[in-house]
Amino acid sequence: MTLIYKIVSHSDWRAAEDAGVFNGAAIDLTDGYIHFSTAEQVKETAARHFAGRDDLLLVVIDAKRLDDALKWEASRGGALFPHLYAALSFDAVARIHPLPLGADGRHDFSGLII
Repeated sequence: MTLIYKIVSHSDWRAAEDAGVFNGAAIDLTDGYIHFSTAEQVKETAARHFAGRDDLLLVVIDAKRLDDALKWEASRGGALFPHLYAALSFDAVARIHPLPLGADGRHDFSGLII
């Protein structure tokens, strides 16, 4: 199983659960695909794009369940990031974890399986 990660607000995820599918957060809708990170990238993604936010979830996705709609594309520094050019089906979700802020103000990934 290849795992990828989506950081999302509680409210966006609740809205997706109500709708039965996750079409993405505002940035995803603007860019035309859903942004994900690998295990090696997710902490930097949290620090860079979600600094100080305490309303977040870490959604763990089984990348193999996304089929051909998942593309690996170069981004910052040439690293390949997973981008989904379709809605995210809940069938691909392996786990969901709260993503709290630690005492140092950064997101606390300790205890999470990544």
